[in-house]
Amino acid sequence: FPVTIIRVTLTLDVASSESDITQGVGALSVPAMQDMTINAANDVFTWSQLDSTAKKQIATTSTNSISMNLVVDTASFFGTDVDAAITGTIAEQGIFGCSRNKTLVNFIIRVENSTTDTFIKGVGYITGLAPTVSADAPVWVSPVTITVSGEYTVSAT
Repeated sequence: FPVTIIRVTLTLDVASSESDITQGVGALSVPAMQDMTINAANDVFTWSQLDSTAKKQIATTSTNSISMNLVVDTASFFGTDVDAAITGTIAEQGIFGCSRNKTLVNFIIRVENSTTDTFIKGVGYITGLAPTVSADAPVWVSPVTITVSGEYTVSAT
């Protein structure tokens, strides 16, 4: 039967390598998320054979990404130092700075429910920012995508 999700949180930190999924005390907790989609899409190689009337397929590498929409929080979106370089902390660069600087980030998604918390971890790059505002929605809202480099690591407590 379905599990009721109590809360989903996302934290980001600057990654030191493609395998760095640990976060320091300066990790950024992303506020005001409206929704989140965790995508794990396997590519498929397809071929035809002369002895078959149907095509054959085999799963190949996966294209992973996380997409979300969030209400723009000035500090977390633009960072505490708008001139921060790629060597700056996640708080200094902010989400926008990490995208602009092409900073490799690590992420931890925590899915809390009444029985077990699930953690999805990985590294990737922030992309797909497109803040918008309108008369009907007078706060800035932006889509955010994390294109995952490699695989997800999943654990539970």
